[in-house]
Amino acid sequence: MNPTALMIMLLSLAIGTTMTLMSHHWLLAWIGLEINTLAIIPMMTKTPHPRAIEAATKYFLTQASASALILFSATMNAWKTGEWSITLLSDPYTITLSMALMMKLGLAPLHFWLPEVIQGIPLSTGLILSTWQKIAPMTLLLQISHLTDLKLLITMGLTSILIGGWGGINQTQLRKVMAFSSIGHLGWMVLILKFNPQLTLFNFLLYLTMTAAMFFSLMSISSTKISEISSSWPKSPILVTTMMLVLLSLAGLPPLTGFSPKLLIILELAKQNTLLLASVTMLASLLALFFYLRLTYVMILTLPPHIPPSSTHWRTTKNSPLTAAMTTLALLIFPLSPTFLPII
Repeated sequence: MNPTALMIMLLSLAIGTTMTLMSHHWLLAWIGLEINTLAIIPMMTKTPHPRAIEAATKYFLTQASASALILFSATMNAWKTGEWSITLLSDPYTITLSMALMMKLGLAPLHFWLPEVIQGIPLSTGLILSTWQKIAPMTLLLQISHLTDLKLLITMGLTSILIGGWGGINQTQLRKVMAFSSIGHLGWMVLILKFNPQLTLFNFLLYLTMTAAMFFSLMSISSTKISEISSSWPKSPILVTTMMLVLLSLAGLPPLTGFSPKLLIILELAKQNTLLLASVTMLASLLALFFYLRLTYVMILTLPPHIPPSSTHWRTTKNSPLTAAMTTLALLIFPLSPTFLPII
């Protein structure tokens, strides 16, 4: 893509998200979401491939449907209440707005677009779609969390955790694995949203860190399949090792960063006397743990000398300080969690 065009698209992404974050008005928030959607579509199609065009089309149709639902619900709410304020919602429209925002995020059962879209676009665009594009809808969801129906959040959260774990079990494509990982993590965030919005924000920030670390590592070795990660060992053994650790961090194993939000969410659910919900959540998360461990196990099994020399991909590894910084944060924040949580 032309550097000037790329800069315009990235600037539009920044403007759209900033506009949504700063707005107290549903119409301005909707405009920010639309700018975000329109800015990323040319980045999806920068490689003129039928798969990329299909992914961009699916993304546009899904996001346009969710945006239309947001605009119609906000208009009807303004007609009823006389105000466009984000925090002033009447009862019927709270559910529709929440569902539209969850559709934009890719929560189950409104998740079907996410794996297919991420699979069809480049890793760099997948990074933006999995991290930056989720900031604006999640911020709006946090602002209306006190009005959202608790049963809806629990249902969507548990469904997302189950689908995120179940869908990723037999995947060999790393972009689809990251898509189902995103669905599962968003399920944890939505589950605790009504009880403790600050904990949802903390979980969201750690999710952004771990997902960015994984995508930066994949971009460094240009890998989209598990077998390609394994064959990158001769060129960059340290990077491949840290990628395995980031996968375990995404799984939520102690003492890595990903253990912190899961531990705090289970403790919060226990404090709210919802022990059954906490138990079901932990059992549902075993599916995700299984496929993360399976991925790591497969990567270890196929390391040299088990792979033939002919299948080794001799690529130039593009390590960067940003990759190192994000990977470090994705692995080592857990001891600092008690320091960060009061700040949020």
